[in-house]
Amino acid sequence: MSAFRTYLLPGLMFQSVVIGGGYATGRELVEFFFASGPVGGLLGLLVAGLCFGIVLAAGFEFARVTGAYDYRHFCRALLGRGWIVFEIAFMALLLLIMSVIASAAGELVSLSFGLPPLAGTMVLMALIALLTFYGTETIKRVLAFWSFVLYAVYILLFIFAFTHFGDTIAGVYENADAGKGWLKGGILYAGYNLAVLPAVLFAVKGQTSRKETVTSGLLAGAIAVIPAVLFFIAMMALYPAIGNEPVPAAALMAALDVPGFGILFQIVVFGTFVETGTALLHAVNERLDSNFTEAGKTLPRRARPLVAIAVIAAAILAGTSFGIIDLIARGYGFLTLVFIGVLVLPLLTKGVWRAFQTPNP
Repeated sequence: MSAFRTYLLPGLMFQSVVIGGGYATGRELVEFFFASGPVGGLLGLLVAGLCFGIVLAAGFEFARVTGAYDYRHFCRALLGRGWIVFEIAFMALLLLIMSVIASAAGELVSLSFGLPPLAGTMVLMALIALLTFYGTETIKRVLAFWSFVLYAVYILLFIFAFTHFGDTIAGVYENADAGKGWLKGGILYAGYNLAVLPAVLFAVKGQTSRKETVTSGLLAGAIAVIPAVLFFIAMMALYPAIGNEPVPAAALMAALDVPGFGILFQIVVFGTFVETGTALLHAVNERLDSNFTEAGKTLPRRARPLVAIAVIAAAILAGTSFGIIDLIARGYGFLTLVFIGVLVLPLLTKGVWRAFQTPNP
């Protein structure tokens, strides 16, 4: 494989999955890091990036030595009979994330274009269904391209925030201390986001050595967290009031009032929702396909978008009684602890031990 596909593509895929449910709206950053203050929040994000890198490196190497590149086989190899616990928790997280991004997509379209929220949700469903129909290679190309677009836009956001509110942001950090709880916040934030690790294993299938898996895993941690750091600092322009906004990203765009940039940012954020949903639902399709393969069959191509649409619809129905703030605050906390227990800790113990028992080419 090329150096790009070996070392950078896994990180771009992970970032693509994480961002929609991890920081695209800004609400998640508020929930996990605002309590620690401006400095503590940054420290927490750096802790999260370090955790991402270490666990992803262990996960990619475990997938290589076991040959398990879909979440069903990966979790069976790692957890034995306990794999069913991960399965249940993963499906719960999948429904939660899809409900959040469907709700956020509707709100963004409504705020940006004045259309009914349902229109945004329907466009989201159509794009995810289209990408899941075309499969792995198309998904890799589209998600990698959009990740580069996203990086460019987040850098612009950072620049515009300092151009308009540089003195305000500087003042926030001048008067802030390290805060409390940032270590815990960083670990918990990483814990729930790392639950999507099995969803990006298709991107490391061609890796052949420990050097490749470990290096790409560590790079993935950095690739995933850098846009979040830029966004968090930009949010300090409206600190602390922005913490009360359902979609902090929309509030920041309104405050910046840069002609055209608000719409561009909303389009890019909408694309991140498509990225996250596509990667997660592709993982579900790959899991189903592994069942079909064991039975000597293949999951029909036309069934893939139908599975995606069905899951999104179920997620929307499950989340209709909660707002986006309640969805994030109530759901992620419990599932974070579950995934730390059934994925992160086993990977850092049994997974690492298993990897080092296998000769490294």
